[in-house]
Amino acid sequence: MKIKFCGAAKTVTGSQHLITVNGKNILMDCGLYQGKRKEAYEINRNFLFDPKEIDYVILSHAHIDHSGNIPTLVKKGYTGQIFATPATADLLEYMLRDSGHIQEYDVKYVNKKRKKQGKTLFEPLYTELDAVEALKQFAPVQYEITFQVCEGVMATFHEAGHILGSASIELDITENGKKTKLWFSGDIGRYNLPILKDPIYPEDADILLMENTYGDTVHPEPKQGDDDLEKYLSETLNNGGKVIIPAFAVGRTQELVYAIHRLMDAHKIPEVPVYVDSPLAVNATDVFRKNRSVFDEEAWEMIQSDKHMAALGFDRLTYVRSVEESKALNFRTDPMIIISASGMAEAGRILHHLKNNIEDEKNMILIVGWQAPYTLGRRLMEGERHIKIYGEAYYRKAQVATIHAFSAHAGQDELTNYVLSTKDTVKKIFLVHGDEDTATIFKDHLSQRGINNVEIPSPGTEIMI
Repeated sequence: MKIKFCGAAKTVTGSQHLITVNGKNILMDCGLYQGKRKEAYEINRNFLFDPKEIDYVILSHAHIDHSGNIPTLVKKGYTGQIFATPATADLLEYMLRDSGHIQEYDVKYVNKKRKKQGKTLFEPLYTELDAVEALKQFAPVQYEITFQVCEGVMATFHEAGHILGSASIELDITENGKKTKLWFSGDIGRYNLPILKDPIYPEDADILLMENTYGDTVHPEPKQGDDDLEKYLSETLNNGGKVIIPAFAVGRTQELVYAIHRLMDAHKIPEVPVYVDSPLAVNATDVFRKNRSVFDEEAWEMIQSDKHMAALGFDRLTYVRSVEESKALNFRTDPMIIISASGMAEAGRILHHLKNNIEDEKNMILIVGWQAPYTLGRRLMEGERHIKIYGEAYYRKAQVATIHAFSAHAGQDELTNYVLSTKDTVKKIFLVHGDEDTATIFKDHLSQRGINNVEIPSPGTEIMI
């Protein structure tokens, strides 16, 4: 068996891990790389393998940095099945099409200026039509149902507790009479987060591929997120400002809606209009409602007791669908909350809300998730004042605040427990989906607990097992 680390190696984006076993190539995840635009442009077009030689794809979850390059893979010749949980498949019905649409739109927007400047025009990585074609190859499989991928490889999806439908992937492999259990964590969620069930930890794994996005950080307790959200919303709204929240359309948006709903019901924040302005987030919320069977007990209790009989809907909340409704928000000056994608402020309607509100000191930009290096979200989080949006310069006067407790990723203590759950059997641990500095800190942290069989692979690294 050979493992090739083709993405999310020494970085937190672009997850792609290639397993070669019994003469077959199995790709776990096929995510978009997000970062410097020119660098991302090249990386996302050029796989570290030939797509025509991939036999099977298994996805851990629907976030674009784990699934978003599937249409390119198919466009370049992949013809096999794409295994995922039903909720992941449902989400990607919208997410991949949305990704293609955004890329077409953004390239068209940028090319208007490039054409006037006599520069070479860009081509979108893929189109919405490319995404529609890729969706035909999905093969949904429920949690805890073991299925055959190919001869000698059985797979099982386990709850990862990260976003709706997120899974860890267990591969039970038999090759040349040798049995190996490989466990790919996907993105590991946290215990006691709202809405979703808690993650299942690995047992009896021989090989562990695990994310370590926050391998250097112990998160505040989830309740701290509600307290911080109450503080920042109250301060800004009582001062007459808008709160602009870049948020991933899937997972973070629904978590925020759930939290704001509870705060308003408890009269802890002003009852102002709340807008979810992202067609994808609106559609994703519909998928959440469709897949309520995976909700945790707390969410069900709220649904039963809430006057709206809903966790993700209340009187002051509006899900914005049309472009006209979105544009109208920018002409309003009354206090409000706008939640919009993308989560790292790199594309989509959030850019228009930022450029229209970033120079007003009454407003606040609230960062509620991890921001990749070089993204606009990271630059805002780090306090930059001079900002460019769609090539135009803005001077940020709006306040910026960050809430860390909303993270849907396990922190250092939770990641450590994840490893300890299979400490007695695991022979090799590969840290992926983490910055190199973070991974090094987490590796040292594990070493102090007697776990020394840990590697931090580089992009393109091939390991024989």
